[in-house]
Order: sequence, then C-alpha cells, then structure tokens
Amino acid sequence: MSTIASIMLPAWAWERAEVRQALLARDVGAVFRYAQKYTGASQGRIAAAAGLTQSRVNEIINGRRAVSRLDVYERIANGLGMPDEARGLLGLAARGTASSSGKAFDLAAFPEVVRVYAEQASAAEEIRQQARSATELDVLAVRGLGLIGLNDSLLRTCLSRRPGDQTPKVRVLLLDPEADALARRAAEIGESAEALSGGVRFTEARLRELASSCDVQVYRYRTLPTWRVIRIDSTMFVGVFDAGWEGHESATYKVMQTAHGPLYRGFRRMFEDLVRESRRTV
Repeated sequence: MSTIASIMLPAWAWERAEVRQALLARDVGAVFRYAQKYTGASQGRIAAAAGLTQSRVNEIINGRRAVSRLDVYERIANGLGMPDEARGLLGLAARGTASSSGKAFDLAAFPEVVRVYAEQASAAEEIRQQARSATELDVLAVRGLGLIGLNDSLLRTCLSRRPGDQTPKVRVLLLDPEADALARRAAEIGESAEALSGGVRFTEARLRELASSCDVQVYRYRTLPTWRVIRIDSTMFVGVFDAGWEGHESATYKVMQTAHGPLYRGFRRMFEDLVRESRRTV
C-alpha cells in the first residue's frame, strides 16, 4: 500500500507573519489556503496528505467546519510537513527533530519573531540575499567594520548594484569615538579605547567613499551600546551587545513587521530616536 507524501511548503512560508498568525489562531482554513498558495496543491491533495476527505477540506477552507480534535491537528501538521516552530504555534508538541531556528520556538507568542540564529554568521547568507534587493538599509552598530566598513564585510558588497539599478537608502549609526561610552565599551571587550575609536573612524571614512554613488548617511551616537540592528526594508536582524562579547557573537533574532506587533515597531522607534539625537558625520 502506497503512502501519501507530505506537502512540503518552502521553509520561508512558515516564517511569514500571516501564516504564523493563522497558526496561533488555529485557523486551519487559512493554513490550507496558504498551503494551496505556496505549493499549488489541490484540495484533494491536501485531503490525502492530511488523512481527510476532500469535502471536509473544502468545508474547512470555506469556514463551514472547524477543527477541534488533537489527532486531526496532528494529521494536518504531519501532512503539511510543519516544522517544530509551526507545530508549536498550533499548540502541538515538537517532533523531536532539531531545528535550525534555535530557541525561536520559545518566542511563539510573538509572531514577528520568525527565527533565531545562534550567531550572526548563521544568518549571514539570508541577510546578504535580502540586502541585495533592499530599498532601505538601517544599521545600528559600534564600529561597523564587520558589517559595512571593509571590502568583504557583510553588507558592503550588497550596496554595489549594476548600472541603472536603484541603490538603497542607507543610514548607519556608529558609537561616537569621543563619547565616554566608547571607553566603557572598549573595557567590556578587553580592547583599548584608541583601537576601538580608530575602527569607528575607519568605517566612517569607508562609508564616505560610497556617498558619491549611494545615498549614505552616517551618525554618531553617545550611549552605551545595547542593541545591534540591521533593518532591511520590513525585516530586522537584531542582536545584543553585552560585557564579554561582540555583537556578531550574540544570538540574532529575525523580526518581521506585522500590523500590530510591538517588537518591530519598538526597534524602529528606537532607531529613529537615536538618529534624531545623534550627530551626522556623512
């Protein structure tokens, strides 16, 4: 007897805010519609994968029938190949398979947080892919060398577009080399204030080189750094600075803009306020 294979949605589909919200609401009809949208599966194919009849799937999609039994949720989750994060949002236990998203599952109450990476390096390729087509790019860093100051840094190559392509609007916040907070930060990471301030000035100089071909604004802030933020249009990658480690060593949270979510809005508000209070140098 043949076994019906699961319907495999692309990994990014489970990260979309609307899909996560449908899972949190246990709106199986919406989940089925997204499965159709992202895979092209028919109602019959969904029914076969989830162990349901096509007529029942049709009723669920059209809001004439709801799902209430745990075993049915399990069959649906298995039939749609839900990763552990999605299963958790639906109220199901993980299947015990390690996920690349680390502890994102602990943040299921916040559908804006779609993934947690162990460190920035794990998110690097995704950040680059998004940055290559970005229209807006905001960066909150300390010295920014690894992010945008060097030829092989994470974001710098993404600012080079083909002739005729639109370049992004870039805003970069760096720690003021003359602020007391810089010396405090240098002591936290076991580095001299002179070396740290030199790194900031070097990044500023490299960004000034881009000003003739790209809309680049650079600002100096004066507070002790806490958050490391990369905003690429409506997606943020957020890490934290603390004593003893650099920002790129922190877990990196992928946060997507939603209609009512507080996290994206809060980080965006913080960034805009820092821009207003900071001194522009480029």
